[in-house]
Amino acid sequence: MMKTSSSKSPIRQLYQRLIYQTRVEYSPPDFQKSAIVFAPHQDDETLGCGGTIIRKKQAGAEVKVVFMTDGGKSHAHLISEDELKSIRAQEALAAAQKLGLSQTDILFLEVPDGTLANHQEAAIQKVAKILLKYLPEEIFVPYHQDGISDHNATAYIVLLALRRCGFNSTVYEYPIWFFNHWPWTPFEGDFKKFLLTLSQNIKYSWRFLKEFKSSVYIGEVLDQKRSALEEHKSQVTQLILDPQWLTLRDVSQGDFLDCFFQNYELFRSSHLNKK
Repeated sequence: MMKTSSSKSPIRQLYQRLIYQTRVEYSPPDFQKSAIVFAPHQDDETLGCGGTIIRKKQAGAEVKVVFMTDGGKSHAHLISEDELKSIRAQEALAAAQKLGLSQTDILFLEVPDGTLANHQEAAIQKVAKILLKYLPEEIFVPYHQDGISDHNATAYIVLLALRRCGFNSTVYEYPIWFFNHWPWTPFEGDFKKFLLTLSQNIKYSWRFLKEFKSSVYIGEVLDQKRSALEEHKSQVTQLILDPQWLTLRDVSQGDFLDCFFQNYELFRSSHLNKK
């Protein structure tokens, strides 16, 4: 296997410096603004915005987290979906507590994992009701081109619901699986394949550099964020000792998970104006 980059690679370090040099710091008064974090699965809220949630709660903001799917298919080849759904829901509540949230701050839409794109209209209506009930000043969703069906669908559903409701909101898109590209994570394969895909990898890198300008400093709450992620035990440990039970630590030999424990959480920000 060829590894063209790693967490200590000079290429990744240079790329990271370029991003940090061009980022725009999240405005301190905004930490007090109310927000809803929409997460496709139970763990995405901690990975993508865990530090931001912690800092906003420290500032006294009202923050809600909405889980779009039931998360029942992540290891369905080893454990029943019903059991996994229950496990992941309890993990989400435990992680929420570590993030400074209460159980009443957590909402579950329970769309079957992997099928969100097939339930768009029903999900849009549910999201719209939530938006109108809580009237958040800020919205957090996965990057609209994150690359995983439920992630892309979450962004699409929430953005459409916001437009239907005529909301005047700031939207922050957080990357999850979009991180799983070179140079953030190593390219694994032969050198010929790397050369053939080099232009695509450069395109991903440029898009990240160009679009993810907003940042939140989380250096002082990294340990708390790690503690929250550890509550998602089904995703970071093997509940069953079986080599087929893959965890987040197995993705790109840990380089993927390392992306979420830097000093800054990065976002693509946009503003939706009222109709």
